[in-house]
Amino acid sequence: MYALVDCNNFFVSCERIFRPELEGKAVVVLSNNDGCVVSRSNESKAMGIKMGTPFYQVKGYADNGRLYACSSNYALYGDISNRVMSVLADAVPKIEIYSIDEAYLHLDGIGPEKIPELCRDIVAKVRKWVGVPVSIGVAPTKTLAKIASHFAKKYKGYRGVCMIDSDEKRNKALSLTEIADVWGIGRRTTARLHAMGIKTAWDYTQLPEHAVRKMFALPGLRTWKELKGEACI
Repeated sequence: MYALVDCNNFFVSCERIFRPELEGKAVVVLSNNDGCVVSRSNESKAMGIKMGTPFYQVKGYADNGRLYACSSNYALYGDISNRVMSVLADAVPKIEIYSIDEAYLHLDGIGPEKIPELCRDIVAKVRKWVGVPVSIGVAPTKTLAKIASHFAKKYKGYRGVCMIDSDEKRNKALSLTEIADVWGIGRRTTARLHAMGIKTAWDYTQLPEHAVRKMFALPGLRTWKELKGEACI
C-alpha cells in the first residue's frame, strides 16, 4: 500500500504559520514579481479565484480588504517542506518526496488495520509540530493514492485520511473522478478521451487493454493498470 501525503494549500499554509491572523481569511500567494496566483486558501477558491490568475485581475479584492495577497518566499517554503518531510521520514521506513508539498509513504509490512490510525497520527503530528494541515490518500497504487488524497482534502468527513482498500471503494472513487484529474492524463489525452465519450476514470478502466495499449501506448496502459489496482509506476 502507498500513502500520498499532500500539504493543503501549501504556500498559504506556510504564510499562516507566521501570520495566524490570516486563518479563515481569503488568502493568495503570488509568483515572482507578484505576477499571478500560485497558491490559494479554501476561502479564495470559494471566491472563484483560479490558479494562475494574474494578480491585476483580483487586485480589487485586495484593495477593499476581501483578499489578502502575499509575495512568495520560497526559502521559507523550502524550510517548512523539509520539516514536514522529516516528520514523515520518522513515521515510516521509506518515503519518496514527489514535490515540495507531496510525498509517497511506503506502507509495506504495516498491517491494514493499523494504517488508518498511523495516518491520522501523521496528520496530527504535522499539524502540531510544523503547523501545516495535510491530507493523506491510501491505496494499492500511487495513482489511486493520489485520487484518494483529493477526496481526503475535499471532504471533511474523512478527517484528513481517505483509504481505498476494496474494489467497491475503488470503483466509487473512479466514478466520481474526472478523467482530466487523473495523474498521468494530460490535456491532449483528455481531449481524445472526451471525444470517445470517456468522462471519468471509471469509464477509462472499462476500455479493453489492447485498445488502451494501441491508442495511448505504454504510459496510458500503466495508468489504466494503476486505476485497476495493479501497481506498475
